[in-house]
Amino acid sequence: MKPPPVLSDVTIEELAKDPYPTFDRIRSMASAVWVDSARIHLVTRFDDIMTVERNHHLFASTNPGSLMNKVMGHSLMRKDDEPHKLERAAVEPSFRPGVVKQHWAPHFRSIANNLINQFEAGGETDLFSSFAAPMASLSLIDLLGFEDVAWEDIAWWSQALMDGVGNYQADPEISNRARRASAAIDQAIDHVLARHMETENPSILSSMAHAGHKHSREQIRANIKVIVGGGLNEPRDAILTTVLGLLQNPEQLAQAQANEKLFARAFEESVRWISPIGMYPRRVTQDTVLGDTRLKAEDQLGICVGAANRDTGHFDQPDRFDLNRTASRHLGFGAGPHFCAGTWVARQMVGEIAVPMLFNRLTNLRLQAGNSPILRGWVFRGPIALPVRWDR
Repeated sequence: MKPPPVLSDVTIEELAKDPYPTFDRIRSMASAVWVDSARIHLVTRFDDIMTVERNHHLFASTNPGSLMNKVMGHSLMRKDDEPHKLERAAVEPSFRPGVVKQHWAPHFRSIANNLINQFEAGGETDLFSSFAAPMASLSLIDLLGFEDVAWEDIAWWSQALMDGVGNYQADPEISNRARRASAAIDQAIDHVLARHMETENPSILSSMAHAGHKHSREQIRANIKVIVGGGLNEPRDAILTTVLGLLQNPEQLAQAQANEKLFARAFEESVRWISPIGMYPRRVTQDTVLGDTRLKAEDQLGICVGAANRDTGHFDQPDRFDLNRTASRHLGFGAGPHFCAGTWVARQMVGEIAVPMLFNRLTNLRLQAGNSPILRGWVFRGPIALPVRWDR
């Protein structure tokens, strides 16, 4: 076994524009590769990532020096075993499939309808700013139990936090924006927490306030910030990626329009094809071996599920969007104890409501000629512009 090789000729900008060629290089090099510009060992192979997720005693989520801890506080995402279980249990009541379908789905449907009403007559729009961003933001405001928060504000908070968590280049301006967003979220929590403590309801803040294991205000704040980050950018980006994948593959769109149940499969394929949360960290707890690579205690790993979801060892033609794919399960929601708690929310909001409604209400929805979609990111990735047109 050899120590991790070093990749020194890739910039953060190259990763942000299109990480997949670099992911392919890393996958061909070793199980873990040190990337100079990111200052972390990246793990890109599907099987290696499953090994990491099955052995959290060797590859820990707990990491006092992690960027997430610095930006958000010590959340459940950076904890393992009993501490993680207790804090996850506190948010799960709001995310149960029955609660999502019976309570939250009508909220999501109303939000989507109202947003489409605002631009339907125009015949063209950028779905990022007119639909996906406000859809995810307004839904999250309801889910959290926030009041008097504009969707534009929570969208800015989310992006600032995600930029801060992905700030491996240590840009001071990015760090400053993340601190401002963190303080604003603390104020939003303080504004409503007393009400949720008094009156139990399906919101996440209420679930935390009434959990069997009492949470400190610091725990509540840290875990709400995790949800503001991933709970906004993942459904926002998945809406856009699912629409993009279908519009670029008209025969698959025709299949979904003929059988609406296939929109849910299109959503699953979209989070494999372009994983909204593409990388998360782990810490090596002792000298060990991962695949073909020797690792040392305290090595920092970047678990690139966005790369693993295009591993040719598990997926045929992985760069292709294909809702008829029959390959093994993807890692778009992670794996193991840290499997995304909001999976049912995303599935309902995106695959059952938002995307089908767009295609049902906007006749002959299509990409704008000469105005291409723009995708960005590698730690978090998705379209940042999706200009479309339809028949009025």
